[in-house]
Amino acid sequence: MANACGCDHDPATWASQVERACLRQGAQLTPLRRRVLDILSVSAAPLGAYAILEELSRREGKQVAPPTVYRTLDFFLEHGFVHKIESLNAYAPCEHLDHAHDGMLLICQSCGRSEEIEDPAVTRAIAGSAAAAGFTLRRVMVEAQGLCRKCGEVRQSARAPAVA
Repeated sequence: MANACGCDHDPATWASQVERACLRQGAQLTPLRRRVLDILSVSAAPLGAYAILEELSRREGKQVAPPTVYRTLDFFLEHGFVHKIESLNAYAPCEHLDHAHDGMLLICQSCGRSEEIEDPAVTRAIAGSAAAAGFTLRRVMVEAQGLCRKCGEVRQSARAPAVA
């Protein structure tokens, strides 16, 4: 199912993929992790830890401690279920759970959505440049900011002269 920015992320599919991955990996998807998974899966844009904390507290009807959410996010990061967007201090669902990869996210500055892409040539170029500098890569997260397809089209149509 395509979302507003034109990418094919389906929240229900992502959540069920995470559940299946936990079963395969023998990782425990606790009730708290399931609730955070649900919050992330229905969000239209990446969420910060405190936004998740606020929504979780609202749903629980009581204040939830920040370390609880951070431990859950660490679990999701460790298992590759989410990407941390450093520039936004937010978390976005990993749309490619079926294989290991480096994260490359296109972040819309208008609507806030992110779209995950993969490009082996970019990954090789980064790895080659790092190796040439004598640097050993552990994790790569490329973040590019601009306008998604929908917001770009809206901006273009707003600039177009009116036809009489």
